[in-house]
Amino acid sequence: MATVVQKFGGTSVADAEKIRRAAGRAIKAYNEGNKVVMVCSARGKQTDELIADAHELNPNPSKREMDMLLATGEQQTVSLMAMALDAMGHKAISFNGAQIGMVTDSAHSKARIQSIDAKRVKKQLDNGHIVIVAGFQGVDEKGNVTTLGRGGSDTSAVALAVAIGADVCEIYTDVDGIYSADPRKFPDAVKLEEISYDEMLELASLGAGVMHGRSIEFGKKYHVPIRVRSSLNDNPGTLITDEVPQMEGILVSGATIQKDLAKIGLLGVDNTPGTAAQIFAHLAGANVVVNDIIQVELSPDKANLSFTISHSDLEDAKKAINEIKKEVNCQSVFVREDIAEVSAVGVGMRSHSGVANAMFNALREAEVNVDAITTSEIRISCLVNEDQAERALVAVCKAFELDKPEEERTYNEA
Repeated sequence: MATVVQKFGGTSVADAEKIRRAAGRAIKAYNEGNKVVMVCSARGKQTDELIADAHELNPNPSKREMDMLLATGEQQTVSLMAMALDAMGHKAISFNGAQIGMVTDSAHSKARIQSIDAKRVKKQLDNGHIVIVAGFQGVDEKGNVTTLGRGGSDTSAVALAVAIGADVCEIYTDVDGIYSADPRKFPDAVKLEEISYDEMLELASLGAGVMHGRSIEFGKKYHVPIRVRSSLNDNPGTLITDEVPQMEGILVSGATIQKDLAKIGLLGVDNTPGTAAQIFAHLAGANVVVNDIIQVELSPDKANLSFTISHSDLEDAKKAINEIKKEVNCQSVFVREDIAEVSAVGVGMRSHSGVANAMFNALREAEVNVDAITTSEIRISCLVNEDQAERALVAVCKAFELDKPEEERTYNEA
């Protein structure tokens, strides 16, 4: 008997009809002989509505109280799902994060999972129940409700799959799988049959909204197959799995743009050992998540250091930098909020040359100016003006033929 975790996003449980449809998928898997755990998000736009309600009463509410509030969205969904399953003739029981012992750290609004006590879930599965768990939430060691940040239900689902030894984690959403680019921005994007954990992790960190990055980290570390599927049909979707040799034949699997970014630059900081560590330790203390970092030596004594962050972290980051700038003898600080990042991702970059050249030529021909460049082993990212972002994405997609199935791309032969 296999164990399956099925995660349903907010659009997949937005109303009674969709809740019944999701329940039907769980029942189908159960009738096929599987043990089934469902992980559910808040319905539709409920999280946004709760945030709006909070800000109407307090423009700067505490993160602890926001976690208390936002966790209620998922709790409503799981209890409604249990009621639907019961009405459809199947035993079901719902739990919130605290009830299954999902223990996190105390970083409210962006908590990280530390452990899960799976005994209660396993007992109910053995008793023949379909178990429904509230995603996105946990509890810290002091008993405070915590949330994992936007997209945290993905992380809840994969972490729970690890804890109970599930054979697969299925992520149901409103799209048919993982595409070579966002179809809303590049309509000719094609669906991928499979993608490696490393590629998906890069795409998720760069703004691809289908999966949450931390969920991919769990999947990779514990080798949990993750399948992204549509909640509207029975198509197989996209499998996220371990890298296999044939994946290296594909130079670029996908491209993204990320607009919700700001760039902070510290000009003329001390060019001495420990300066960067001092700066980023202070940012970490303020719970600011830093993306790309670039440091340029100006002289033996001075350097420029810049980094990108999410807009949501901008105020905390500016406060932290103002507190530390004198200690590192920073001459001036600048902030840009009108930037975006376009990226190309593919494990084939490890074994092929010319990818960077092709990307830069595509941006040049599209008359897109590049502010900064960062790379990893399987990624090339360029900061561009926000008003040029979508033009940049289209140029990169066309350069790497992301409008064609992987086996038909002639660029892969370069």
